[in-house]
Amino acid sequence: MKLKNYLHGEWIEGSGNGTQLYNSVNGEKVAIADTEGINFKHALEYGRTVGYKNLSSMTFYDRGEMLKKVALYLLERKKKYYEISYKTGATHADSWVDIEGGFGTFFTYSGLAKRMLPNTPFWVDGDTQKISKNGTFLGTHILTPSEGVSVQINAYNFPVWGMLEKLSTSLLAGVPSIIKPATPTSYLTHAVFQDMIESGVLPEGAIQLICGSAGNMLVFMKDGDSVLFTGSASTGKKLKSMPSVSNNAVRFNMEADSLNCSILGLDAKPGTPEFELFIKEVRNEMTTKSGQKCTAIRRIIVPENLIGDVQNALIKSLDQVKIGNPLSRETRMGALAGKDQYREVSEKIELLKTETELIYDGKQELIDADYESGAFMSPKLFLNDKPFEKNISHDVEAFGPVSTLMPYRDAEEAAALAKRGKGSLVGSIISYDEKFVAETSWKMASTHGRIFVLNRDNAKESTGHGSPLPTLMHGGPGRAGGGEEMGGLNGLHFFLQKTAIQGSPDILTAITKIYQQGATQHFSDKHPFRKYFEEVEIGDSLETAGRTVTEADIVNFSNVSWDHFYAHTDATSLNGTIFDKPVAHGYFILSAAAGLFVSGKKGPVIANYGLENASFLKPVYAGDTITVYLTAKEKINKGVKGRNIPSGVVKWLVEVVNQRDEIVCIATILTLVAKKSPFIPLQTKMIQNLLNGLTENSERKFGMMSPQMMVEHLEEVLRNGFGSLEPSDFPEIPVDKLVLLQDWIYSDQKIRPGAQYPLLKEGEEPQLRFKDLAEAKEKLLETLKEFLIYYRENPQAEHFHPRFGMLNKEMMELFHRKHFTHHFEQFDLI
Repeated sequence: MKLKNYLHGEWIEGSGNGTQLYNSVNGEKVAIADTEGINFKHALEYGRTVGYKNLSSMTFYDRGEMLKKVALYLLERKKKYYEISYKTGATHADSWVDIEGGFGTFFTYSGLAKRMLPNTPFWVDGDTQKISKNGTFLGTHILTPSEGVSVQINAYNFPVWGMLEKLSTSLLAGVPSIIKPATPTSYLTHAVFQDMIESGVLPEGAIQLICGSAGNMLVFMKDGDSVLFTGSASTGKKLKSMPSVSNNAVRFNMEADSLNCSILGLDAKPGTPEFELFIKEVRNEMTTKSGQKCTAIRRIIVPENLIGDVQNALIKSLDQVKIGNPLSRETRMGALAGKDQYREVSEKIELLKTETELIYDGKQELIDADYESGAFMSPKLFLNDKPFEKNISHDVEAFGPVSTLMPYRDAEEAAALAKRGKGSLVGSIISYDEKFVAETSWKMASTHGRIFVLNRDNAKESTGHGSPLPTLMHGGPGRAGGGEEMGGLNGLHFFLQKTAIQGSPDILTAITKIYQQGATQHFSDKHPFRKYFEEVEIGDSLETAGRTVTEADIVNFSNVSWDHFYAHTDATSLNGTIFDKPVAHGYFILSAAAGLFVSGKKGPVIANYGLENASFLKPVYAGDTITVYLTAKEKINKGVKGRNIPSGVVKWLVEVVNQRDEIVCIATILTLVAKKSPFIPLQTKMIQNLLNGLTENSERKFGMMSPQMMVEHLEEVLRNGFGSLEPSDFPEIPVDKLVLLQDWIYSDQKIRPGAQYPLLKEGEEPQLRFKDLAEAKEKLLETLKEFLIYYRENPQAEHFHPRFGMLNKEMMELFHRKHFTHHFEQFDLI
C-alpha cells in the first residue's frame, strides 16, 4: 500500500518508487512512503491562504471546541490505531501513551481554551497600562495568529502524540500546519490523520500531510512561517541555518538530543521507599517504548557507596522484563522502530564501549518473535566509574534501551554531573531529603527544561520521569534544542504575533472588546442583570443610589464577620496609623456595593462566579456616602457540562466612590449569566398564541403527524409529566446511559426529527381522542395549566419519564420546553 499525501485539500500519491516501510516485529512490508513529484511550494501557499483565512477567522473558543470534537472522533476509533501501532514495535502500554496521550493533549487544550481564552480571534495579553497623567492615553498588547504556515517535522518514536502535541497549540492559535511524520512509522500517523480529515470538523486548509521526504519544501519558507522540528541536533541545525529560514526570520523550534539523568538522593538507601522507586523508574524509562523516548533516562547518577546496590537491584529488575511480540499479553517491551534504528543504536553502543564498561547485556528470549526478523534489542547497562574524566556518557546518546550508571559524592557533584549533559529535556531527583533536593534542583535547573522530583509522598499520583504534560513546558536548553512546546497557554505564543496597541480608552475598548476605565459607559432603564448573556454589551453600566455608612454598620459587620481588627473597633489605637477614626471594613464596602447594584428579582444572572483584583484605595468612615458604578467589562463564552444551564461569564467593573467622587474601592466581579434558550417557555398565553397559527391545513416539515395528532400527542406527554407512569412498565435504562440522557435535557440540543415515542410500539399508530383540532387545542391548554399549578404546589415532586427516568420539576420543565419547540417547529409555528 502506498501512503497518499494530503495536500491542498486532495489525497495525492507520489510518482516515484518511494521508501518501503516494515513491520518492526516480524520484518514484513507494511506500506510505501513517497513524495516524489509533490509541489511543496503550492502546498505552502495553500496553507498560507486558504488554511490561514479559515482558521484565523475562528475564535479561540471555537478552535478549542474544534479540538474537542476531533479528539472525540478519534477516541471512538482508537481500536484500529492500536492494531496498527504494534507494527511499530510498541506494546499496548507504549501505544496508550502515544495514542490516547495524544488525544488527551487535544482535550487538555480544548479545556484551557474554553476556560481561559476569549471568544474572539485575538487575545489580549496582560493588563492595560496607563501612559498619560489623566488616563486618556492607554496601552496594551494583543496576540493574533502569525500569518503563515507551520511545518511540523516529527520523530519516529511517537507517531501519534508527536503530531497531536504540536497541532494542539498551532490549531488553537489559528495557524495552519503541514505535518511531516518520520518516515519509518508514518503509516500510523497517516491512519490517524485520515480520520481527522474524514471527521469533517477541521476547516479547509487547516492541516496537510506528507509521508516521506520533505524534499525542498523548506526552500520556500517565508516570513510568518514557522518550523517545529523534533529529531537529531545535527539535522535540526542544518535546517535552522538554511537561508530561506534564517534570512526570512522563520520561527524555528527544535527539540533534539537529550542525555537525561536521574539522581538517587544520598538518603535513599536500600530498604527505603525512594530506593525502590528509583529502581522501578529507571527500569521503566529504559524499557518503555524500548527506550526510544526523548525523555528516557540515559545517565543514572547514584551515591558512590550505593553503586553496587543499585547495579544489583537494577540488573535483577531488568532480568524480569519480558521482551517480544507486542500482541502477547506477557510482553512488557517491544521492538525498536526498525532495522535502521537498530543499526544506529548498535553503533552508539560500540562508541560507549570505548570508555565505559558494559555491565549488563540482557539475553532475554523473545516471546513469539525472533531477533533476526524483528528489530528487537535487550536492555544494556553501562558503568562509568570516573564520570568527570570519561566524557563519552555525557556526549553519546544511544536512542534505545541503553543507560549508564555513574557515581557521585555530594550534592555539588550530583548537580555537576547532571549539567554535563549540556542541556536536557528532563532530570529527576528521587529523594526524601528536602534540603538535598532543593540544593541540587537550583544548581541543575539552568541546563534542564523540567525537573521531576519523586518520593514516597507523590509516588501514587506521579506521572513519571518521562511523561511530558500539556500544561507544563516540554523542551530544554543547549543540546536539547533550546525549544519549548506545550506549557499550557504559553505554548501558543510561538505561533502568535504580539502587538502593542495604544489609544484612548474608547479606542482600546473597541479593539480589545474589554472595557477600559474612562471609556464611554452606556446607561439604560433596563438593569444589566436583567439581560441574557447574548444581550449584555461591553460598556453596559448602572449607577446606583447612594448609601451612607453608619457606626452601626461597622459594629454589626465586625460581629457578623468576627473581624475585630483594631482599625474597625478601637478608636484609641489609631495613633500612628493612616486612619483618623474607626474605618469601615473593605469587605463591608464590597458587600454594601453588591447590595446596591444587584437586581433582587430572578433573572438571567445565575450566580456570583468570582472576584478579581479587588483594591481598597481610600478609607470609608461612618458618615461617608458610597455610590457604585457597575460596568460590563468582558464576556467569556463558557462550555457547560452536565446538568447546568447553558451560560457564559460576564466580568463587571465595580467602582465605588464616596461623596467627594473619589474612588474608594475598585474590583472585578464575575457572574454566571444564562444564555437565551432556543426553546419556548411554558407560558399559557404564548402557547395559545402559537396554537392560533395551527389549522387542519397546516403543512408539516417532517414526520407523519396531522395537526390534531400533534396537539393530542403534546397533551398526552404533558399529562404524563405529572401523572402516574410506572417504571416497571418500561424497559430499564442502564445507569450510565441514563446519566447522559438526563444531562442532555440541560443542553441546547434539540430533539431530532424521527425520534420514536416510547409509549407506542413499533408500527403502532396513535388514536385520536378528541372530536376536532379545536377541542384538542383546548384540552392541551387546560392540561398545561394543570401542569404548571401542580409543580407550583409540589415543587419537590418527581415523576417517571419512559426515556429519561425519574425527573424533578426543573428537568421536567426543560424537557417539555424542548418537546413543545420540536413539534411547533414541525408545523412551522415558530
